[in-house]
Amino acid sequence: MDIVSLYNLYLKHPDVQTDTRKLKSGDLYFALKGANFNGNRFAATALDAGAAYCIVDEADAVVDERCILVTDVLETLQQLALHHRRQFSIPFIAITGTNGKTTTKELVTKVLSAKYFTYATEGNLNNHIGVPLTILKIRKDAEMAIIEMGANHQKEIAFYCTIAEPDFGLINNVGKAHLEGFGSVEGVRKAKGELYDYIREHQGTIFINSDLDYLGEMAQGIAHQYTYGTTNAKIIGKPLQSSGLLKLAVLSSGMETTIQTQLVGDYNLPNVLAAVAIGTYFDMDIDTIKSALEAYQPSNSRSQLLEKGTNTIILDAYNANPSSMKLALENMATLHTDKSKWLLLGAMKEMGESCYEEHKSLVDLAKHLNFEQVLLVGEEFESVKDQYQWFATSAEAYDWISRNPIVNSVILVKGSRGSKMEVVLEAL
Repeated sequence: MDIVSLYNLYLKHPDVQTDTRKLKSGDLYFALKGANFNGNRFAATALDAGAAYCIVDEADAVVDERCILVTDVLETLQQLALHHRRQFSIPFIAITGTNGKTTTKELVTKVLSAKYFTYATEGNLNNHIGVPLTILKIRKDAEMAIIEMGANHQKEIAFYCTIAEPDFGLINNVGKAHLEGFGSVEGVRKAKGELYDYIREHQGTIFINSDLDYLGEMAQGIAHQYTYGTTNAKIIGKPLQSSGLLKLAVLSSGMETTIQTQLVGDYNLPNVLAAVAIGTYFDMDIDTIKSALEAYQPSNSRSQLLEKGTNTIILDAYNANPSSMKLALENMATLHTDKSKWLLLGAMKEMGESCYEEHKSLVDLAKHLNFEQVLLVGEEFESVKDQYQWFATSAEAYDWISRNPIVNSVILVKGSRGSKMEVVLEAL
């Protein structure tokens, strides 16, 4: 079946699933394959669950005429998404970066949704499967589309751009992450810069943090740039002193206001300013933007401020890399409080050959910032733990805290998803 014919089926059955456990009657089921699973084996199950059609790429998965045999299910899903994307003339905004891209995407979505019917990546479904699925969820009432793009190797974002064909792009920053796949920060910069390459080639527009000189270097040759930052930008903002949650002043002429966010840390300032910039670019007034940003509540263990008993918890444990860890520790060091300060740090994953060096640097930073009460979780910390308490697993840390309760403290809980720091959180 060609893509146009499949697209006509999709228009009649626009809900796409790749997991039979989430199927509803009338859905299209795409039988994806991976290292540890083969969706073709569940085609009959999908039909029994009510799937209208199953797209498969193994002949023995064809149960009846409702099974459509293609050469490669994943490629077909991606081609279908591209065909669907080309039915729209609305702005498509691609967002990537090392730290905070999901938070930035959520903030931008919150702002634009206050004026426009906006579709955006759900959660962090930002990979080779998530990007096409996001596009296929966009309906004809859409006025804005926001596509988050993650990557852990070269040419990944370049490929996503060929599916999403963004008119607008934002790289919020470039730091140390997924070094196992990229090899170096320069490798990360090259990979994230693939979004700029696409925008440059297609005469699109970027939203750019003018405080980051390296982004300016990466953006050379892009004619349309809309800037934000703390100085020398179209949208200018400054952090204001507050009690843990970021409060900022917008200083741009005619837009002067303050915004009290529910996000922890001044390191979220660029993420908020990006949302202000994008809202302003698309003709939104500052009062509407302010209201949207102040109403945004972080979730899913990202920049959350929690109160549990006598403790204040800064929960940022969805992901971690050397750049985001450094920002989080520096933010804790500058936090004004009468309470004790604790660091509960989970190991960083995908560090490759830099694993020892990066974990040692993090411990050295904690010592340099004079943190005394530090719990380290994960095998990666064992050889560099120095004077700090170390646990192989989050379950062991949970047991220790249960026997040694932490009270009347400000506690940073941060680590890579694989460190399972939510287990430690339960002991607080």
